[in-house]
Amino acid sequence: MMESTVLENKIKEQAKIRNIAIIAHVDHGKTTFVDAFLKQSNLFRDNQDEMQQQQILDSGELEREKGITIKAKNASIKFEGNKINIIDTPGHADFGGEVERTLNMADGCLLLVDAQEGPMPQTKFVLRKAFELGLRPIVVINKIDKKHANPSRVLDKVQDLFLQLATADDQLEFPVFYAIAREGKVYAELPDVEAGLANGFPEATMAPILKAIIDYVPAPTGLINGPTQMLISSLEHDNYLGRLLIGKLNRGVIKTNQPVVILDHGTREQGRIKKLFVRTGLIWTEVEEVLTGDICALAGMDSKSIGGTMTSLGAENEQALPQLKISDPAVQIKFEASTSPLVGRDGKYVTAKLLQQRLEKEIETNISLKIEKGEGGSYFVAGRGELQLSILIEELRREGYEFQIRRPQVLFQKREDGDYEPLEELVIDTPEEYMGTINGQMSERNAELVDIETENGHSKFTYKILTRNLLGLRNQLLTATKGNAVVNNFMIDYVPVTTQQEMFRKGVLISSDSGIAMGYSLNTIQERGDMFIGPATEVYEGMIIGINKYEQELEVNPTKQRQKSGVRMKHDEITQTQLKPLIPITLEFAISFLAKDELLEVTPNHLRFRKIYLTKTERDWSRRENLTDYARKQLGLT
Repeated sequence: MMESTVLENKIKEQAKIRNIAIIAHVDHGKTTFVDAFLKQSNLFRDNQDEMQQQQILDSGELEREKGITIKAKNASIKFEGNKINIIDTPGHADFGGEVERTLNMADGCLLLVDAQEGPMPQTKFVLRKAFELGLRPIVVINKIDKKHANPSRVLDKVQDLFLQLATADDQLEFPVFYAIAREGKVYAELPDVEAGLANGFPEATMAPILKAIIDYVPAPTGLINGPTQMLISSLEHDNYLGRLLIGKLNRGVIKTNQPVVILDHGTREQGRIKKLFVRTGLIWTEVEEVLTGDICALAGMDSKSIGGTMTSLGAENEQALPQLKISDPAVQIKFEASTSPLVGRDGKYVTAKLLQQRLEKEIETNISLKIEKGEGGSYFVAGRGELQLSILIEELRREGYEFQIRRPQVLFQKREDGDYEPLEELVIDTPEEYMGTINGQMSERNAELVDIETENGHSKFTYKILTRNLLGLRNQLLTATKGNAVVNNFMIDYVPVTTQQEMFRKGVLISSDSGIAMGYSLNTIQERGDMFIGPATEVYEGMIIGINKYEQELEVNPTKQRQKSGVRMKHDEITQTQLKPLIPITLEFAISFLAKDELLEVTPNHLRFRKIYLTKTERDWSRRENLTDYARKQLGLT
């Protein structure tokens, strides 16, 4: 009788749990929406710092700088006696792996769509994944206070998208809400937008959407009295407890000191749970047991098995859940220990061994990255796109690592009928005045125009473009449109590899000497092109210091000084030289700029371009047509 009452109480507690993922395209207000949830759920006192913060969950330094979510995170709030676990996912396509590994913890999803932009490439991706997992969606049309917002038209597009992607008829029935997330306002009915823009929108709170989550999203359905079973979706590290395994408990109850087994790709790890935690607001709170359906973290197992299944001990209970499906990476970059003449000036960690250890640590928690060891202590790191890889590079340099990388390469899929390469959908939103510029740029990259929409002085272009032709495009478009282009892309398919002429790039200015760059020599050199460096910069032979006006490479000596003479000079000859503005070397620009025979030297304080072979003799030798296959491979020319 006692056991029956305890079970009934646990079932009632389970019925009060809701697991909801918030999914959206980048910049559609997802993180701001989470902020409003947290602030209106009485998690913080009125005088706490969090009440004045934005991007509360995006605690990473790079996340705050770039204004994007990079890592999926979760928090919990209470509403009318119910516990709502909120899973915040990245909105950028390059971090789609974070979405894929965390959506399985949810039973429903909030799909946020911008009231002006409408569904975008990543909207399609995240919604398709949600449908594949059988999640029940709630649609939120956000930013209805935008000047050119058109919620009715956006809702029509969302309905078209649902018809295109839904896997079951009941997914076509979904509640719709309208929101101004930055003000914490949600409406069950669309208010008068024109009146709102003129006089302010009516007062509202997040309560309508919270009620909808309780009413519409199902409670977890796993058997409480069954054997323990949990898919490990994420890992975190605690300085005192070590590795924490995180996931949603699919079945059974977990208790402290319980013996468990982790199954992963045919391997079996046995251990015992030392501590258990569940989310209370933003923090992990220690508990003695966790019920079916709750999201939890457990300490005591030193496993790295993201995607593995934790089960109760015993052969009859050890049933593995389906493995996480993570899309293949599309782009890879070769990482190497630095061979620069200036190696060790900036970094604390400069050896190939230390670089290897850091990259191996990264793939423990970032399962969308693939890392393979190359020759000579090098490593090929593959990810979804340039942004994901540039984030990793930036994290390493901020941690004190010094290394070098080569030009990104697009990964092909080998099939029985030949090689296939990734094809992407590209959406460019820009003022009408740049239509000709966009068309010209995209024509050079062999992009196929799919659609153009023009409204309120803005044009939205949709293209299909090969991933290899997409590399470096974002910076090029921002420059051509003076920063007035919003560029989004998403991989949609693989197509047979075709032969195309390599993208044109101007030649470079190469330092022929080592030393300190002088303003006198740079004043002359800048007539040949645009410069990366200024006076007093330390340079070395083979370092790239600028872009030539023409296609050819040009060797120059930036260390040359004015010759001393006893003859008095005219005043205008001895005044300080006027140097042109430098080209700023950002990581995104640098990755896309590299040619096959060049490297990017990465240190905590510097980004330097250089040739793989530093002397002119070595470079001439590397270009000889009669090189052996081995020599070409060593030079990276194969």
